[in-house]
Amino acid sequence: MNTINSEKPASSDKAPPKMPGALPLIGHMLDFGKNPFNYMMKLRNTLGEIGEFRMFHQRMVLMTGPEANEAFFRAPDTQLDQSQAYKIMTPIFGKGVVFDAPPDKKDQQLKMLMPVLRDKPMRGYAQIIVAEVEQMVADWGDSGEIDLLEFMKELTIYTSSHCLLGNEFRYELNEEFAKIYHDLEKGVNPLAFVFPYLPLPVFRRRDKARARLQEMVTGIIAKRAQKTEKSEDAFQLLIDARYDDGSRLSPHEITGMLIGTIFAGHHTTAGTAAWTLLELARRPEHMQAVLSELDRLFGADGEVTFRSLREMPLLENVIKEVLRLHPPLIFLIRKVMQDFHFKDYTVKAGKYVCTSPRVSHRIEEIFPEPEKFDPERYTEARQEDAKPFSWIAFGGGKHKCTGNAFAMLQLKAIIAVLLRRYTFELTDAKDHYQDDFTQMVVQPVSPCRVRYRKRQTMCDTATQASEAGTAEKTPTGESFRIVIDRELCQGHATCMSEAPELFQVDDDGNLTVLQENPALDLLNKAKQAEKYCPTQAIKIQLK
Repeated sequence: MNTINSEKPASSDKAPPKMPGALPLIGHMLDFGKNPFNYMMKLRNTLGEIGEFRMFHQRMVLMTGPEANEAFFRAPDTQLDQSQAYKIMTPIFGKGVVFDAPPDKKDQQLKMLMPVLRDKPMRGYAQIIVAEVEQMVADWGDSGEIDLLEFMKELTIYTSSHCLLGNEFRYELNEEFAKIYHDLEKGVNPLAFVFPYLPLPVFRRRDKARARLQEMVTGIIAKRAQKTEKSEDAFQLLIDARYDDGSRLSPHEITGMLIGTIFAGHHTTAGTAAWTLLELARRPEHMQAVLSELDRLFGADGEVTFRSLREMPLLENVIKEVLRLHPPLIFLIRKVMQDFHFKDYTVKAGKYVCTSPRVSHRIEEIFPEPEKFDPERYTEARQEDAKPFSWIAFGGGKHKCTGNAFAMLQLKAIIAVLLRRYTFELTDAKDHYQDDFTQMVVQPVSPCRVRYRKRQTMCDTATQASEAGTAEKTPTGESFRIVIDRELCQGHATCMSEAPELFQVDDDGNLTVLQENPALDLLNKAKQAEKYCPTQAIKIQLK
């Protein structure tokens, strides 16, 4: 593994090169605001893997490429602070919640949510998501037309709230919650990076929605306290949670963390789900290949389950390629708290550094023909994403999105159910479907209309996602060793589900490797643990 040392090098102390063309007061904001991706690509092409630009009074340093990404993601919080960079979310999450909390408190809050993203509850989410999709298309009929993005937004708010928040938000408060969430989401405005409390209508609606949601949360807490049976959703986890000092979360804190949970699992997934169907509809050959994989796996009547969703290599590669070309978060930001060093350059404290998945995903040396939609990049034969920190759609390092496994499960379940029932066609010219860079979370430009038609034929050869069909052959050799990157491990406990003889994860998410020199007959289980680890924290090495 290539490790970048962010400590000061002995040789040089150069400042990153600066992008020309800054205007008085606003800097590069006009060019950046027109199309952030084009501007950042221009910066990389002009200055290389590191370069500085200015947004109003803030000095920003863009770092792109695997080495720069690794330095960015592996830097300690004391040096590159995530919280300081995302104060934009403070009015939405609330004062003292997540990014606005002191580091120790923030870590405790995030740990409180981890149990709903661990492997055991994840196995039950597949059925919930499948049922929600089936319900959404129940009255579609044989053909019709929809705004795909709006459909996905509605569907993913149902699936995310049902899986993570509980029945009250999904069924009892659904209509009002949807409106509140919409007003909160609109409050994530680029202006809020610099002026989060301007007296604008969009910010006033944001603040009113947050106050109303806290009223609703307080009411649900009181109702749940009267019940003898406890729910097992994120909401109940937060009600029961305790800080290290034994104190409970306040309704204000619970509200902010529930908002954060849905933000992480909704708007990014909605755009990616829409783009997945759009990219397949643009390319009939890829659409047919995915349909064939689904038909082979399920036949006419096979059940979509947690395990079958994991055995869809072609669909998974399609989704990865969609995330390469259309990552929802165009850039990730940290504030420099202590001088940060990368190669020969020093970024001074007080500036901001950012990395861009979208730019890094288009580096031709890593991804040849970067504008081409090519899901085969991720096959065993090519492995274009094998270089660490080259594919960063979910971020990287210890701050990698903890919900990435849930997002992939949700995406595969949605696409699998829809494509088993319907085929999709574009209603407009292919070039009409573009990314909307006016939004903080990049999604297809709206309206985003497609036609659907019920599938008339489906392979009825009921194939099974059997272990025989997917298990790997045991390689020859004497033994193997397990290497854990502790910085990447987030405690999902997937490894423990796959190989309980080798891994144990306690309630606090701490991983223990149970055998230092495992027998070779456990290699396949170890490889499964490596394959399905959401953060790629496990490496299996043959001796």
